[in-house]
Amino acid sequence: MPDATGLELLARELGDAAIETVYFRNRATVVIDPARIRAVLQTLRAKGYGFLASVHGVDHYPEEPRLGVVYELLDMSRVDRVTVKLRLPIDAPRVESVTADWPTADHQEREVYDMFGVVFEGHRDLRRILMPEDYEGHPQRRDFPVGGEPVIFTRDEAKWLEGRSE
Repeated sequence: MPDATGLELLARELGDAAIETVYFRNRATVVIDPARIRAVLQTLRAKGYGFLASVHGVDHYPEEPRLGVVYELLDMSRVDRVTVKLRLPIDAPRVESVTADWPTADHQEREVYDMFGVVFEGHRDLRRILMPEDYEGHPQRRDFPVGGEPVIFTRDEAKWLEGRSE
């Protein structure tokens, strides 16, 4: 992993795209300007981080900008990792898709879209992947109402069906 000094050098190379750096518990993180995501990931790829391990969504409720996207990159030859984070406002959760450069991000961006409502502009097939197409809302947002449909287990099915016929 880049140490704290290496992380600062990396941030300097990223220029104004890097908003903040965090080095905590041997983990290097760069917080970036969302408009520069593709350029930042391309720069990191050129530095050896050629494997996009994951793309995750985060809800920082009640803070603004509220929604976040986290990219985990690995350098397999050095067994090194760097985390890239960005934040998006709840009223305009849009960021450029990275699937053109990183095909592995395809389903991961769809999951973040489905669960958090982040729109990945330029994604070739941005639609729900876990919830039904007509589902309203984004269930991983922290203000999403808890509750919903009852879960029916096989042992309770007959009793549940009796109650519905009355």
